[in-house]
Amino acid sequence: MPTKRKYFGTDGIRGRVGAHPFTPDFVMKLGWAAGRVLAATGGGPVLIGKDTRISGYMFESALEAGLSAAGVDVRLLGPMPTPAVAFLTRNTRAQAGIVISASHNGFEDNGIKFFTADGSKLPDETEIAIEVELERPLEVVESDRLGKVRRVNDAARRYIEFCKSRIQAGIDFGGLRLVVDCANGAGYRITPAVFEELGARVEVIGNAPDGVNINRGFGTTDPENLRKAVLRAGADLGLAIDGDGDRLILVDRKGEIVDGDEVLFILAKTRIETLNGAVVGTLMSNLGLENAVRSLKLEFLRARVGDRYIMEMLTERGLKLGGEASGHIINLNLANTGDAIISGLQVLEAMMGTGQSLDELKRGMRKFPQRLLNISCKPGLDLKRFPAIDDAVREAESILNGRGRVLLRPSGTEPLLRIMVEGQDEAEVDTLVHQLAARVESALDQRR
Repeated sequence: MPTKRKYFGTDGIRGRVGAHPFTPDFVMKLGWAAGRVLAATGGGPVLIGKDTRISGYMFESALEAGLSAAGVDVRLLGPMPTPAVAFLTRNTRAQAGIVISASHNGFEDNGIKFFTADGSKLPDETEIAIEVELERPLEVVESDRLGKVRRVNDAARRYIEFCKSRIQAGIDFGGLRLVVDCANGAGYRITPAVFEELGARVEVIGNAPDGVNINRGFGTTDPENLRKAVLRAGADLGLAIDGDGDRLILVDRKGEIVDGDEVLFILAKTRIETLNGAVVGTLMSNLGLENAVRSLKLEFLRARVGDRYIMEMLTERGLKLGGEASGHIINLNLANTGDAIISGLQVLEAMMGTGQSLDELKRGMRKFPQRLLNISCKPGLDLKRFPAIDDAVREAESILNGRGRVLLRPSGTEPLLRIMVEGQDEAEVDTLVHQLAARVESALDQRR
């Protein structure tokens, strides 16, 4: 069996709609291949949820056909946040869950993510086994063994009640005024319902999906409308989720953006006794977060970028809390995947428990200036083949002289090379990241 994956990246399979592999025929074959592998591990239906992209209808039908052809029953959830699919897969004792979403990307892209029966992401060996099946001819089971399909009507209510159960009994958010930005995505109904049912006064934006406006002008990647709405309403807090509901970015009452690193710090300092002595970030986590966590007498560990690698480190070391600056926060005391709603509830619970506002809670962490630039590149870029890039990185690091960090990494979800420079001096960081990006582009152009 091969050891490398051809289609699966760090977060399932993702691509441009209509371009290989994201075509209806491939996705149908993927459903069949996944069904073949999953059917060998046990019975039970497979759940399918999706975000609000117009292409979700097409790919939902394709997956449904492929799974049915493999003899696997299907339960359709409709628009549903990614963490909700993970929860419902476990809660309904399904054999697997599938999410049709490209997360924070625009509507032109889409993706397929899988969850195991316990709501965790597929292990590498299962993804490889699915890819092996993809290379085989599609064979339909006998007609009397075809999978049956039906819709689940109470999925949203089950998940809302689960989210509400994640905070201490008796806590009431009455008196809090919130603005919730749903990114015109999968959580556009569920997210405001959770906070309203817990007593908060909620103004909702980004809750009018039309199939093509997901993440456009709203959500975690574009929180400016949320910032304006918080200031206009005089709200205590603004919460932005992304298109599939697993990332969270906040806005405090002063209109300042609070990213995932700061959320992670707030949760670390208000839940120290539950963390088993350490917090997990990534290679991209701000140096200010590392310093702040260590000031709490906690160890700070860095995993590779991607929530699956955070989860691996948490599991391997028996830890509970980790996350990324993008707003993907995992607290294994409360859920087994990143969940924007649950992360937001934890912050509100911290505010109620301490009597402090969000801007007061984030004190104690001083972020280092950090600049990130993206450069288009071919998928599968191997930086080791470019000595000129290695030279450029070393020169930038020598200029920083221990006062910062340089990191280059190919994205696991897009054909981009991410270039990050971090340091104490903002002007120096800005100059270095642009100089480094120019040299990297020059090196890549010479090989094109």
